[in-house]
Amino acid sequence: MRLVWLPVLASSILALTLVQGRASGGLQCTAEDDFAVVTIESGVTRGMGGPVFNFRATSVIRDEKVAGDLRDMAFDGEHLAQYWLDGEELRLLLYRERAEGTHGYVQIEVRTTAGEEGLYGGTYDLTVFDMTGDATGEGRTFKGAGPVECFVE
Repeated sequence: MRLVWLPVLASSILALTLVQGRASGGLQCTAEDDFAVVTIESGVTRGMGGPVFNFRATSVIRDEKVAGDLRDMAFDGEHLAQYWLDGEELRLLLYRERAEGTHGYVQIEVRTTAGEEGLYGGTYDLTVFDMTGDATGEGRTFKGAGPVECFVE
């Protein structure tokens, strides 16, 4: 009797695996130029607005005038302020403040449009604001922009 259920159980597990495999995908974006290196990775679910999961990103700013804690920044899901993926566009807004001390933040905006299947191209804008070491009390702002490529599956 037990052997009769084994093929049914195996088929059910395979079907669930295939359905779950289609229920999620991922996205990856990279940008590298003279100002910064930006990498973004995340899982993306299909349907229900396409929420992201396991989001992580890094920015490494090459300008040594930027304070070290802001120059090399890691982001996770709580730092994804806005996200848009509709098949035609992928847009991301990342924002993270300095953990301690004077006010400072890194903001990355990614704006892309769909090209070939799964490929998105566009631009990134990165802004760093830092109050550290500014004699005027106004803070210093550093900005960079350049091309970004993303892949969405």
